[in-house]
Amino acid sequence: MNISSSSGVQAAVQAVQNFGSGVAAALVLKKALSSDGAVAQTLLQALPAAAPVLAVSGAVGTLVNTFA
Repeated sequence: MNISSSSGVQAAVQAVQNFGSGVAAALVLKKALSSDGAVAQTLLQALPAAAPVLAVSGAVGTLVNTFA
């Protein structure tokens, strides 16, 4: 009996190979996202921390509707 030509064995071997490549792809994706996160963190830290300029005169942004 030749076991290597069995369709069940071939399906099992294919499933194991697909699982291995799926794990490898997940690890590559995880590493890529991790490095992207590090780059984004570095860029955010490089930005100056400037306070927003608020309106001090005029009708826009200085009046509060207390009846709302």
